[in-house]
Amino acid sequence: MTLKIVNAVLMFGAVLMGLKQGYAMFSGKLEMLEMFSKWGFTKTDVALLGLVTLIASVLILFPRTFVWGNFLMAAGILLIICYHALDQNLKGIAIELPFLLLNMVIIYFQYPLKR
Repeated sequence: MTLKIVNAVLMFGAVLMGLKQGYAMFSGKLEMLEMFSKWGFTKTDVALLGLVTLIASVLILFPRTFVWGNFLMAAGILLIICYHALDQNLKGIAIELPFLLLNMVIIYFQYPLKR
């Protein structure tokens, strides 16, 4: 029971972070555009990635799409980690890695709100 509560808190935390970051990308926040533009992303590309992140966040909330949402979110984070690795930016990788691991832990413990 305690594990389900912890996983539910982790899940909602991941959803909130995904919504926040997805909205920042979708709306074209300056810091997002600066980070992605150094990797050759246009404003439209960043907006599309933000839209995928927003959709992934919502998918996590439903049992039938829980795994797909987490995989989409993890794929977006892994994309960012790969670009940081190309830049040899260990600090950027270190910042993103816990978020990737969070999605993997949430998948491992499965959807917490089922009976």
